[in-house]
Amino acid sequence: MTFSTCDICDANEDKLASGEIVAMPPIFKNFGNIRRFSGPVTTLKLFEDNGMVRQVLETPGDGHVLVIDGGGSLRCALVGGNLAVLAEKNGWSGIVVHGCVRDVDEINDCRIGVRALASMPVRSVRKGGGERDVPISIVGVRIMPGDVLYADADGILVAHQQLASPVK
Repeated sequence: MTFSTCDICDANEDKLASGEIVAMPPIFKNFGNIRRFSGPVTTLKLFEDNGMVRQVLETPGDGHVLVIDGGGSLRCALVGGNLAVLAEKNGWSGIVVHGCVRDVDEINDCRIGVRALASMPVRSVRKGGGERDVPISIVGVRIMPGDVLYADADGILVAHQQLASPVK
């Protein structure tokens, strides 16, 4: 996969201006062995409960990116090493967590891209609450199921449709 979020921005200034492409605020840290990933978005909205995260990652990812609106909670982790292994095994391209992860060394051994606000050793509850494939808003950026997410070392972009990425 060859793309650069910087090149995408430069080649699509009109789509940035119109809001068809939105850059996420630079609040996410890099985890996982893959630093550049993209794919159609599957959304989850939940709070301090990762039971539904496992349910979703147990399904075939088909190159999708799971975007979890965890409400920005820093009190517990929503994704850990076991879930990262599951995501890698089932073909998810990446995971973006508006919240925390744990088992960072295990996540970093996985061939998957992960972005999260921070690491936190405390695990979440597992009640299975939450909503899948609903519109979410993370730090003012509205993300719809089926949007396309692009992430690399420079940042995260969300587009309403697949983009032709400029090649260097």
